[in-house]
Amino acid sequence: MKGGRFIVLEGGEGAGKSTQSRLLADALRGRGIDVVTTREPGGTPGAERIRQLLLGLEGDGWLPRAEALLFAAARSDHVERLIRPALAEGKWVICDRFLDSSRAYQGGEGGLGDEDILALHRIGSGGLLPDLTLLIEVPADVAAERLAKRDLDGPDRIGGRDGTYHAKVAAAFARFAAAEPQRFTRIDSSGTREATHAQVMAAIAPLLDGRQ
Repeated sequence: MKGGRFIVLEGGEGAGKSTQSRLLADALRGRGIDVVTTREPGGTPGAERIRQLLLGLEGDGWLPRAEALLFAAARSDHVERLIRPALAEGKWVICDRFLDSSRAYQGGEGGLGDEDILALHRIGSGGLLPDLTLLIEVPADVAAERLAKRDLDGPDRIGGRDGTYHAKVAAAFARFAAAEPQRFTRIDSSGTREATHAQVMAAIAPLLDGRQ
């Protein structure tokens, strides 16, 4: 049995990660590959409960360190109960957000150092990294237009932070991709979803061919 692959889609709000995750999963299943789609925070019952604590609009929210710890706890449960077992069974796991979102949101803009987030990840999730991270990027004005159509009931707690915050998050993602080009592929999502999907499929071609 061939080993599984772990692919993560990262990016800011309104980039189209969830749409591209679904399209990628459908394309892989069409090739006969067993695929698990999941998200962060979430993916397991325990992690989904933490998601409600993190993103729900009730209360005053969490201070940065507590927020980072909650994300790390959710990820630990997700990795141990879903991601690692699926990979061990030879499945491909496609995840909407993972470690780099914590680095960009809680690390960069939450005031914690990158080394703190990485230390939490080593402790909680054994330092697991994706085989490939697809950074889905879109201009701020396009993202805002998409969010206006998507979030008819209003954004979640983190999505509702101001534009300056989200611009800094996008810049953090770009730094990560520049620093680790062997792990990241940057995808321009400003066009149609079909054009974006074509870029995604080109990016994963080496994994399909078994070259990586």
